[in-house]
Amino acid sequence: MSVHLVHGADDALVADKVAQIVRELVGDQDRALVLEEFEGDFVMAGATEAASTPPFFTERRVVVIDRGGSMAADDVGVLVDYLGDPPDFTDLVIVWGSGRVPDALKKAVTGNGGRVIDPSPPTRAADRREWWSEQIRVRELDIEPAAQAMLIEWLGEDASRLDGLVRTLKATYGTKRVSVDMLRPYLGERGDVLPWDLTDAIDGGRAADALRAARRMMKAGDRHPLQILAQLHNHYGRLAKLDGEDLSTKESIEAAVGVKGYPAQKAFNTYRAIGHDGVRRAFELLSTADADLRGGTGLDEDVVMDVLIARLARLSPTVSRRN
Repeated sequence: MSVHLVHGADDALVADKVAQIVRELVGDQDRALVLEEFEGDFVMAGATEAASTPPFFTERRVVVIDRGGSMAADDVGVLVDYLGDPPDFTDLVIVWGSGRVPDALKKAVTGNGGRVIDPSPPTRAADRREWWSEQIRVRELDIEPAAQAMLIEWLGEDASRLDGLVRTLKATYGTKRVSVDMLRPYLGERGDVLPWDLTDAIDGGRAADALRAARRMMKAGDRHPLQILAQLHNHYGRLAKLDGEDLSTKESIEAAVGVKGYPAQKAFNTYRAIGHDGVRRAFELLSTADADLRGGTGLDEDVVMDVLIARLARLSPTVSRRN
């Protein structure tokens, strides 16, 4: 018996990890006999009943439960009850997707020796480079260190591009070691960036860096400007929660913004830098850009976003020293 709960912000990475786990669990057994998948609209009690039913013609059963990114509290309760006394013959894979995993479900999974897995790249730059290096290593791509560094920089956070590029390089060069010159022709637009690369640059008044990040998100990340606008709304919405609050302790800051640790402190530092007037002005700029993107002006979307990003970056009092 094993239990695997896979979650993360990147749907492609979650799907890849689930596929890998399922392949390992099924092994050389007949997939049609061993594997049972519950996806989308189904009754959770029916899924756990199937997981509790002894297998036919095989020694083990592999059950995958995937609600497509959302799971009701009642469904979580059914899973927690099942994990209270799971059968020895079933390997269970729970696909949570993005969003916070309830503590009760995490505890039920780990209480049975199960794994809670987030395949997303680490947020710290150094850790992310190590993560990418490992992804390249397991794909058995022979590549020079300088070329690997170039590839990692190009990929950014866009893990979905790696497999296709590795297959292309292997098909082209076989077992040859890939050099910078061999790699360069296969790199088009740079990969996506971390969402907070944009907001960090804006908060720091680094307009040029913020513009590059936004363009990279729209082009390499295939994100519509309205998606980026929604991200910026969430960012300034968090800052607005600090307005008028008693922020004398770390705990009061964390309670106001709804997150803990470094992200809460970073939000507080930004709010303290731009203040009430800066947050109000940010929402005015976002509202104007939203109307312009929906046809309120004849300007191209790229121009609307460039103007918005530059004006948001200028809200920071550090802008005069950085640009």
